[in-house]
Amino acid sequence: MKLADRMHRLGTETAFEVLVRARALEAQGREVVHLEIGEPDFDTPSNIIEAACSALHNGFTHYGPAAGLPQLREAIAEDISRSRGVSVNANQVVVTPGGKPIMFFVIMALAGPGDEVIYPNPGFPIYESVINFAGATAVPVPLREERDFRIDVAELERLVSPRTRLIIINSPHNPCGSTLSVEDLKAIADIAKKHDIMVMSDEIYCRIVYEEPFESITQFPGMLDRTIILDGFSKTYAMTGWRLGYGVMPEELAGHVAKLMTNTNSCTAAFTQMAGVEALRGPQQASEAMVKAFRERRDAIVSGLNEIPGIRCQVPKGAFYVFPNVADIVKEGKFANTKAVADWLLKDAGVATLSGTAFGEYGEGYLRLSYANSLENIEKAVNWIGKAVRGLD
Repeated sequence: MKLADRMHRLGTETAFEVLVRARALEAQGREVVHLEIGEPDFDTPSNIIEAACSALHNGFTHYGPAAGLPQLREAIAEDISRSRGVSVNANQVVVTPGGKPIMFFVIMALAGPGDEVIYPNPGFPIYESVINFAGATAVPVPLREERDFRIDVAELERLVSPRTRLIIINSPHNPCGSTLSVEDLKAIADIAKKHDIMVMSDEIYCRIVYEEPFESITQFPGMLDRTIILDGFSKTYAMTGWRLGYGVMPEELAGHVAKLMTNTNSCTAAFTQMAGVEALRGPQQASEAMVKAFRERRDAIVSGLNEIPGIRCQVPKGAFYVFPNVADIVKEGKFANTKAVADWLLKDAGVATLSGTAFGEYGEGYLRLSYANSLENIEKAVNWIGKAVRGLD
């Protein structure tokens, strides 16, 4: 079969590949602690499930508008206006089956051959994958440990060229758990306005923050007109399998993104959208309790990892990931690279992790661990990792 050249430019998510290998070990009778998948281990709150069931019984089983049901788009506009302190209307909202279609549609709508898109590296791998698929040039801006895995705005501006069509930012960040400060965001906003560049702000983890409140780049004058907010329900409401995300963007772009929805998915499932209305307008206690549990787990895994020789781990400010530095283990254990360390931990220690290079070249020397797992399993994983590392001596 002869495939189109563009198919060879598509990447993947390593987390799902590691999950398959971990499941294969479990099928052989091995016990594995899963720290590879970025998915809340909590159940979807019961009020949201009940709303979906009610919607099914009340006829929400048919096609809907490509941009989303009016009920959900209004609820999203209200929520974004309240949480970001901006004025948004429903015509700026496009609902999609998960957050990835917003990434895909926005990049496809704004960038093509000859264009450049700046994105964080390490970062969510689908950014780079879709940029390449669109035929544009992916321009990584490195996130470095010495800057707490935040964008160096001076370096960002040096990467801007006349061909730059889009800047992608992600805060709270996957895989590093870092957040951009107000000063960072203002500087990025100034660059975007100075060079007339659109910004896609991936805010999917906006409600999973700890010591400091969430900040959006849309708070700065003029940025609502040049920003695409990417958000959804998967992380905040433990709804990964529901596939419900959305983008908030200038109305003109929303029309084009809705046209891409028409050409691909037709629409997002109606009953899941009604569940989304309940998620936003119903009680928030379950989501708040989940974030409280994540904070406790974060503290436990950071403390445990920092006690292991050869590992140092910063305290993440958001999301549910840690990004420990394991460069000393690579060197002392005579591993070829960080991926070899991740493979070794799965095979020998029974702990499924991801190499930092699954998130880009600047992830070398790091692992990503998701602490969306029980305290008991986190403590077990840290003990197993520590035992394996000490056994290298």
